[in-house]
Amino acid sequence: MLKRNIPCVLMRAGTSRGPFFLREWLPPGDQERDQALIGAIGASDPLQLDGLGGNSTLNSKVAIVSRSTRPGCDLDYLFAQVGVGHQSVDTRPNCGNMLAGVAPFAIEQGLIQAQDGTTTVRIYNVNTGATIESTVCTPGRQVSYEGDARIDGVPGTAAPILLNFLDAWGAVTGKVFPTGQRIDVVDGLEVTCIDAAMPLMILRASDLGVTGRERPAELDANTALLERIEKLRILMGARMGLGDVTHSVIPKPVLVSPGDHPDSIVSRYFTPHKCHASHAVTGAIGVSTAFALPGTVASGMARAAGRHPLAVVHPQGQIDVDVEMAAEGGEVAVVRAALVRTARKIMQGELTLPAYVFPARDTEEAGAMQSADRFPEEEVKVIVPTSGGGGNDTMARILTRKLGPALGHVVSVENRTGANGSVAAEYVAASRPDGHTLMFGYIATHGINPVLQTLRYDPIQDFAPVGLVGYSPTVLVVSNETPVQDVPSFIQRLQSSSAGRFNYASAGVGTLPHLAAEMFLRTLEAQGQEGIQHAGAAPAISAMVRGQSQWMFPSLFSALPYLKSGKLRLLAVASASRLSAWPGVPTLAELGIKGFDLTQWYALFAPAGTPESIVKKLNRALNQVLEDPEVRARMEQDGAQVQTSTPEQLRQHVKTELERWQLLVRATGLGPAQDVLESQELS
Repeated sequence: MLKRNIPCVLMRAGTSRGPFFLREWLPPGDQERDQALIGAIGASDPLQLDGLGGNSTLNSKVAIVSRSTRPGCDLDYLFAQVGVGHQSVDTRPNCGNMLAGVAPFAIEQGLIQAQDGTTTVRIYNVNTGATIESTVCTPGRQVSYEGDARIDGVPGTAAPILLNFLDAWGAVTGKVFPTGQRIDVVDGLEVTCIDAAMPLMILRASDLGVTGRERPAELDANTALLERIEKLRILMGARMGLGDVTHSVIPKPVLVSPGDHPDSIVSRYFTPHKCHASHAVTGAIGVSTAFALPGTVASGMARAAGRHPLAVVHPQGQIDVDVEMAAEGGEVAVVRAALVRTARKIMQGELTLPAYVFPARDTEEAGAMQSADRFPEEEVKVIVPTSGGGGNDTMARILTRKLGPALGHVVSVENRTGANGSVAAEYVAASRPDGHTLMFGYIATHGINPVLQTLRYDPIQDFAPVGLVGYSPTVLVVSNETPVQDVPSFIQRLQSSSAGRFNYASAGVGTLPHLAAEMFLRTLEAQGQEGIQHAGAAPAISAMVRGQSQWMFPSLFSALPYLKSGKLRLLAVASASRLSAWPGVPTLAELGIKGFDLTQWYALFAPAGTPESIVKKLNRALNQVLEDPEVRARMEQDGAQVQTSTPEQLRQHVKTELERWQLLVRATGLGPAQDVLESQELS
C-alpha cells in the first residue's frame, strides 16, 4: 500500500517555490512517484487548490534530492515540472532557481556535513547530466538564510548562494548547438537553438514584430505571436533531437533584444507557453552563452578568452552571470558560468497526499475485488483522454448521465490529456482491475498511436474490452470564407496556391485529422501546404474559423456545430457512405480518391485482469444505455451513430484497426511519429 503521509519541506528557491523531498520519502517507482507529485502540487485543478501549487508553472516545481553515487559528486538533484490544470510530470528540463535550495535542504536533512563559514557542495543534475557547485553560508556549521544578497523578483534580502555551472554545455543533447548550426533559417526567421543548462530556442524580438521589452502580460495576450512561437518550438525541438515536444516544456523559447550597455542583453523567457514573470536561472545561462559566443542571433561584441561579467535583463530586473571563456581549437567556448541566488525555508512538516491520484495496483487490492453482484461499491470513473468540451468528452458525458443510474452508483468523467491519449491509456492500464476505472478509448489510443509511437501500454494485452459506443465519419471541411464549393475546385486551389497559403488544421501530431490531411496531400502529390497543430479538434476548428488555416479533416461529431452555424462548409465524406443529413455531399471514393474510409470510433475499456463477470455487467449496462432513445437521438443530433458490441467483438475490432493502420501508414509512407513530426513545415 502506498504511503499517503510523507515528509515535505516547502522552500522558496530563487524566484521559484515548491516542495523539496528526499528520494526515499517518495514511492519507489517512477509512475507512483509522479502520481505523488501530482497530488502534492494539486495538478488536476488549474487553481491547484488541492495542493501546494500556486496556479503557475513557477510554483508547480518539485526538487527531489538524494546522496550521489557518482564520483566527484555529493548530491543527485532531480527536478520535476508538474502540470497546471492537467496531470503531468516532466523531468526532462532542469530548474536553476530550484537548484538554489538543494544544498541548504540537503545539509539540514543530514546528507551533507556543514563546514564553519561556508559549505561547497557538488550537485549532479539528473535531468541534464550537468554538474554544479553550490556554495552556501553555514556560520557555526548551520545553514543561514539571513543575509544582504538581493535578487530581482524577490522582496527583501537573504544569504547569497553561489551557483557555479561546470559542464552544462550540451548536457541534454550532446551538443552546444544541437542542430549543427549557430543560426537556422526557418520561415524567413533566424533561430539559434542552444543547449546550455537548458535547451533554448532563441529569436530576435524585432524579427517577430515586438520590441522585446514588453511586459509578460502584453506578450501573453498576443495569441498570434504565441502560436507562431509554439509552431517553431515544436519543429525546432525535433531538429534538436528532442523528439515530439508538443507535451514537453523544452526547448524553452526566448526573445532577445539589445541591452542598455555592451555587456547586457534583454530577454523574454517563455515557460514555454507563457512569458516568465522574471527569468529562469538555467535560461539565463543559455542566453548569456549565446550572447558571449559569436555567430548567434543573440551575439554581442567579440569577446576574448577570460572572465566576463554579463547581465541578462528580465521584466523584474536582471540576472548577473559571470561567464568564463577559453580558447578551444581556434575558437572561444564558454567553460563556466556562475551567478548568485537566494533561498528560504518556508515550512517543514508532513504532507498528506489525496487518494484519487493513485491508480491502485497492489496485488492485495486486486485480490480484494468485489464480485459482480455487489459491483460497483464506489464511484466509477471514466477516463477521457482529451480535453473538456471536445467531442470525446461530450460523448462520454452523454453516456455517464445514464450509465450511473444503470449501474446504481455514481459514474463520473475525468479528463487526462497528453500524448494523443497515451497518458490516459497508461493510467487506466495501471489501475486496479475491478471495473471502477474505465477508459473512453478511441481510434487514436487503440488504433493510430500503437502504429506511430513507442508506447508504455499494449492496446490488446493491457485492456479488457467492454464494448463499442459508436462512430462518427470523418469529413473534409473548409472555412466558409474559403472560395471553393466542391472537391474539384478545392483540389485546384490546393495545387495552385503558393507554399504556406492553403494550410490545414490538425488536432495534433499523429491524430486522425493530421494523418488524413497528410494522406490527402500525398495522394494528390500536392507540395508546400502545411499543417497547423493544435491541442485537440475543438481548438483546431476554432482556429480555422478565425482564418488561421483553410481546411481540415475533423469528425462530423466535432464539426457539426460549425456546419450548422454556417461557419464551415462540407465538401466530402472520408468514409464509406454518404451522410443521411447531407445526401448531396459525395464520398471521396465516389470522386476517385480511394483509401479514405477514415471513420472515427469510440469504445469503453477496463484494465486487463478485470473479472469477466464485471466486464459483462458493464457491457450490459453500456448497451442498455446505448439503446435508450434519448441517448441515440442526442448522439445522432451531434453527428455520431450508436454502435453496440460484445467485449469479444470490440477486441476483434481493435485487432482489425491495428492491422489496417499499419497497412495505411506503410502505404502512404508516413512512417513513425518522429518522421511525421519532422516532415512538417511552417507557414
